Amino acid sequence: MTGSIPRVLIVSGPSGSGKSTLVQNLHGLPDLTFSVSSTTRPQRLTESPGKCYDFITEVEFKRRVDSGEFLEYAQVFGRHWYGTPQQQVDEARQAGLDLVLEIDVQGARQVKQKLPEAIAVFIVPPSRQDLERRLRSRGQDSDEAITRRLERARQEIARSAEYDFVIVNDDLQRASDELRAIVVASRCRRRDSDERLRNILDSFGGS
Repeated sequence: MTGSIPRVLIVSGPSGSGKSTLVQNLHGLPDLTFSVSSTTRPQRLTESPGKCYDFITEVEFKRRVDSGEFLEYAQVFGRHWYGTPQQQVDEARQAGLDLVLEIDVQGARQVKQKLPEAIAVFIVPPSRQDLERRLRSRGQDSDEAITRRLERARQEIARSAEYDFVIVNDDLQRASDELRAIVVASRCRRRDSDERLRNILDSFGGS
């Protein structure tokens, strides 16, 4: 990716839409790195600190907010806090890597305000019934929590026009291929290629 401008790719969608799996399937693409969100929620038995999340206390989270260390942050379902450290964006740019942010709709809106050139992709399930089935199959939420998640999904899907791309995750392989295609195509966008094109033109002796 020599000569190109590193970019930020936002991937978000309702809880249970399969966005984490789709992001995981991006691994293997060259010149790509993935953000690690800070969160105040408890660590699950299957999770390792620093791999998917940086688990911190609410006191530490507030300190980082007050010191301006987050690119975006939000409280999810009125409970736990999540945030993307600005340092990860800075490090990705210094390394010349594209950065993938897997964040919720609140966070995506904040990032687009600060980085309007960021590419936002929204992942949706094929139907309410399918999403409810996925949420129940995880066995993590009460009936009340599932009802809240479904209502929030409805609200988020209604605002999907704020995103640059929408992927319906009704087939994992196809949805994965579509997300990878968006990443690859974004690297060929004319406005992101100006500097590289100038360098190539200079090699021909200029305009």
